[in-house]
Amino acid sequence: MAKEKNKAPIKLELIVTVVPKKKAEFFIDLIQSFEVNFQTYMLAYGTADTEMLNYLGAQGNDKIAIFSLAREDRIDDIFYALEQKFHTIKGGKGISVCLPLSSIIGTSVYTFLCNAVETAPGGGM
Repeated sequence: MAKEKNKAPIKLELIVTVVPKKKAEFFIDLIQSFEVNFQTYMLAYGTADTEMLNYLGAQGNDKIAIFSLAREDRIDDIFYALEQKFHTIKGGKGISVCLPLSSIIGTSVYTFLCNAVETAPGGGM
């Protein structure tokens, strides 16, 4: 019986996206459409003054920071979609950054986060 080659694990990255509070649900749904199984968010307040907000084309200081765990191989697609929406959604300007994760504790958690559920021979789990 030949040994099965070890596959490299799928890497995960943390995406932090800051958007206007009124558009948060839209962006949460957009990111989730890329098979992102875990997201959380919190209220954030911008510190820019009115002059800077006008210069950047942003309105108000009430923001939502969205934290999403995504597979590394989906990051480019997610950022492309976010960039398109930042430019086309009225009042939907935002910023997003990505941070690589070096480890996750627990194989079950890892499997859930990266959609790496493998089925056993015969179709069972």
